[in-house]
Amino acid sequence: MPKISIIVPVYNTEKYIKKCLNSLVNQTLKDIEIIVVNDGSTDKSETIIKEYEQKYMKKIKYLVKKNGGLSDARNYGIKYATGEYVGFVDSDDYVSETMYEKLYNKAIKTGAELVECNVKWIYEKKEKIDAIEEITKKEDYFIYGRVMACNKIIKRKSLQENNIMFPIGLRYEDVELYYKLIPYINKMSLVKENMYYYIQRQNSIANIQNEKTMDIFNILENIIKYYKENNIYQAFEKELEYLYIRFLFGSSFLRITKIKNKEIKKEALRKTWEEINNKFPNWKNNKYLRNIKTKKNLYYKTINKFTFKIYSIIFSIR
Repeated sequence: MPKISIIVPVYNTEKYIKKCLNSLVNQTLKDIEIIVVNDGSTDKSETIIKEYEQKYMKKIKYLVKKNGGLSDARNYGIKYATGEYVGFVDSDDYVSETMYEKLYNKAIKTGAELVECNVKWIYEKKEKIDAIEEITKKEDYFIYGRVMACNKIIKRKSLQENNIMFPIGLRYEDVELYYKLIPYINKMSLVKENMYYYIQRQNSIANIQNEKTMDIFNILENIIKYYKENNIYQAFEKELEYLYIRFLFGSSFLRITKIKNKEIKKEALRKTWEEINNKFPNWKNNKYLRNIKTKKNLYYKTINKFTFKIYSIIFSIR
């Protein structure tokens, strides 16, 4: 059994995939398998992948499927994974050559089912460090957790035994996987180095706001449904309530205000307000909102029906 299975979904990334694969085949942790999933690419990605497959036959497992999107490709790769842990790398990103050795060693040392590292966001003209401190309490996974899948290794057993997969056809797939996984993670650990290099492209799907931005409502609904179906909703109700506050008045709200189509934006804003107030009408009394003193919580506390409209206008013109 390999120590880690690294799943790399590929769709038309011929300009980036060599750098990605070079960073993986040269990992200092040798006992890994690299599962490259060609999700129906129409450019020269397949030619490049086959070159690496021939050169690194013992390390690379190459799979081909019809185009189904990022989540579908990741799920497809998980089915073929045999490693103790699973990691994900997007084919236009790359990683430090010591990343998986350091993550795995940390996992073995701490007994963690999930280990992550810090991230360097790389833009065309600048770089940004995304760093957090280690989270030790389970409830804090909800409050401070970083949902990104690609900077982590996850115990494969934790995914398989709890039937946790990425949602197909929706944006924010990492959000759903992360919050479904949390109840089953007894130990999460962190390597503080910036070892995942997250390439930011202006024309990438994630950076274009349109009707797909509204997928966040489906993602949050899927999470709630999963908790209820698995009889864990009551144990985490306050955490899930704060999750709604955090996303619908935070990052997702900002994305919605950037939607160019006015009718879609209006509908998304209406739904934002209704979703949180219908599901959690007493959200103002959430214990994490009341007791944790952060700038974001101060902002959330100011929100009411009137200020929500004002913030919608302000953020739309920024």
